[in-house]
Amino acid sequence: MLKQIIFIITLIITLGIFSYTVIKLIALFKLCKPFPIKDFGKRFIMMLKVALGQSKIFRKPVLGLMHALVFWGFCVISIGSIEMVLDGVSGSDRSLAFLAVIYDFIMASGDIFAAIVLIMIVMFIGRRAFLNVKRFTGIEMSHKNHIDAYIALTMILLLMVSLLGMNTFYVSLHHNEMVGYYPVSNYLSAFVATMDTADLHIFHEIFWWMHILLIFAFANMLPYSKHFHVFLSVPNVFLSRLEPLGKLYNMDNITKEVKMMMNPETAFAATDANTVPERFGVKDAEDVNWKNYFDALTCTQCGRCTSVCPANITGKKLSPRKLMMDLRARMKEKGPSMIKKGKDFSDNKSLNKDYFSYEEIWACTTCNACAQECPVNINHPSLIIDMRRYLVMEEGSAPSGIKSAFTNVENNGAPWQFSPEDRLLWTKEIN
Repeated sequence: MLKQIIFIITLIITLGIFSYTVIKLIALFKLCKPFPIKDFGKRFIMMLKVALGQSKIFRKPVLGLMHALVFWGFCVISIGSIEMVLDGVSGSDRSLAFLAVIYDFIMASGDIFAAIVLIMIVMFIGRRAFLNVKRFTGIEMSHKNHIDAYIALTMILLLMVSLLGMNTFYVSLHHNEMVGYYPVSNYLSAFVATMDTADLHIFHEIFWWMHILLIFAFANMLPYSKHFHVFLSVPNVFLSRLEPLGKLYNMDNITKEVKMMMNPETAFAATDANTVPERFGVKDAEDVNWKNYFDALTCTQCGRCTSVCPANITGKKLSPRKLMMDLRARMKEKGPSMIKKGKDFSDNKSLNKDYFSYEEIWACTTCNACAQECPVNINHPSLIIDMRRYLVMEEGSAPSGIKSAFTNVENNGAPWQFSPEDRLLWTKEIN
């Protein structure tokens, strides 16, 4: 009974903290512009293929399989975590045992995956510590980012150790009346078979509490970590764009203005002098749509996008990963003040130029290699294009070559520096 009361109090505190974080995030999402979602059937198929099937990860077969095993392991082990919560609240034991054979399969899979994930995490930590993986570095990757990765990996490691420990002592305690099947823990139980029943029970309780408290702590740490993708990767893939990557969205406010100008009834209509015109493109965090911000929170900081970026490869400053990290950091910096003081709040800084520089914005070739490679379907170029649109349409700022093209289009109806009358002069040289 005491264990049940302590667990319920702990669960309420955990849910309270998590709810507070979610409420804060929802408030930040409300600062962003809308992003319409449709074609749910196609999105579901994409989610099964890319998120659950981990199709993009398998472009590198060995590392892809390692990461996929960790992901699939988490999916299976989560069922056992749900059962632990049910047991803790109800004061019972093995609440899902009524599933019979299905339960045996779930528990056996979770036990095997716990060992697999444990091995994979040890290898991931060793890879980060001892191998010089280029895509793990970059100007945007500070010491804090690396520490964040190690903390998350260590917590996952401890989660697997505590799960295997809990299962091992459970098997030793209930060897003859065991509910479920635990192939790995059954083997490990031989090492603790000589312990008396009281000690086995104590160690089982220690590992049980260790595992569930780590789950609670990890869940509340994730929203402030790069590993937030544990929660967001599947929904982000579901919400990702369905159009070809090269397609650029039209600006609705521009389309609206053009249609009004072409309509004789509205072209010369009077406008309200107090109406604040809508901003063209993206200057700061509040100008992005909520899907852009969702992308920033989902970013795994794996660096696959930056590693395939032709601009970055040739030595330019552009890093698609940095763009997502900058957006997340900028919203974290400015968002709370905007919530308190209104969307008109300004700290005289902006995402466009102060965080992501002019040089980076114009280095992008819009080849979409970053979006193609991203394992969670983040679309970086669409945000870069919107930042360019702001610079051109609001500030008249663009590289000299692009400005020349704009001038030629305005004067000559084409990007070349020739008048329309001279376009066919070259044909006179044809025999």
